[in-house]
Amino acid sequence: MSEFNKNASGDDQFIEKIVHINRTAKVVKGGRRFSFSAIVVVGDGKGKVGCGLGKANQVPEAIRKGIEQARKDMKRVSITSMSIPHEIYGKFGAGLVMLKPAVEGTGVIAGGAVRAVLEAAGVHNILTKCIGSHNPHNLVKATMDGLRRLRSPQQIASLRGKSLDEISA
Repeated sequence: MSEFNKNASGDDQFIEKIVHINRTAKVVKGGRRFSFSAIVVVGDGKGKVGCGLGKANQVPEAIRKGIEQARKDMKRVSITSMSIPHEIYGKFGAGLVMLKPAVEGTGVIAGGAVRAVLEAAGVHNILTKCIGSHNPHNLVKATMDGLRRLRSPQQIASLRGKSLDEISA
């Protein structure tokens, strides 16, 4: 897993992380023809995150396509100043990821694919557990599912048409 910051259009600073690069081979008459796929996560570190999958015959081209797709997929997620608002499970395919808020100083307790998504989103203190599949494709999408379904107390209050005091009482 690698990470690099690029100055994209204007002065938007994005965190780009390569989660996994996979090589596939197609057997042809002259031998094997290799192709690459790259799972990439892009975030601003302040609550916006997206993931993308790029496929090409060369690794740099696959990464570029993945970054392009991840930027199109970027959505705002609900995070507090130090963690996430509440515990949630994200699911995709056979992958299930538990995301649990943690106190200041805990850090990001997560495996490779889940860690990349959380760091790109800007979460600093969280506990996670991967249940079921450990496939990086499923884990990235399950983590994204969990983050996108998070709701802050203010959002829940406005959905119910009540004030924040009525909800927390």
